[in-house]
Amino acid sequence: MLVRSIDKVKTISWGNGLSRRFLLASDGLGYSLTDTLVKAGTQSPLQYLHHHEACYCIHGTGWVHDRDGTKHRLEPGVMYALEQHDAHVLEADPDGDMRLVCVFAPALAGDEVHDLGGDGHSAYSPPELRLAA
Repeated sequence: MLVRSIDKVKTISWGNGLSRRFLLASDGLGYSLTDTLVKAGTQSPLQYLHHHEACYCIHGTGWVHDRDGTKHRLEPGVMYALEQHDAHVLEADPDGDMRLVCVFAPALAGDEVHDLGGDGHSAYSPPELRLAA
């Protein structure tokens, strides 16, 4: 059994917030579990070409824009899942940070970060490229 508290997990600044990574590939479960903080007033163009992701909002409010530009409201109790490696934009409302519990499959290695300064949507590199670096 794995038991971890938030103050003991790997924390990564992913670009527009923090990702507290509770479960990683090294845990051998095949998926990752993160507690993700999205900074107030930020917009993050994201895409996961090598992972599926599901996010459940537990605090704050914001929006997720799908690949067609449709905006879906995020608030505590709302979940979204990216089952087609969808390009999307994650937006936190300006009045406070948003917090999401996220599951990634396959599991994250743990050191992935986004490059939000470039054109297009930021994506994590595939695991085999991270291992070769």
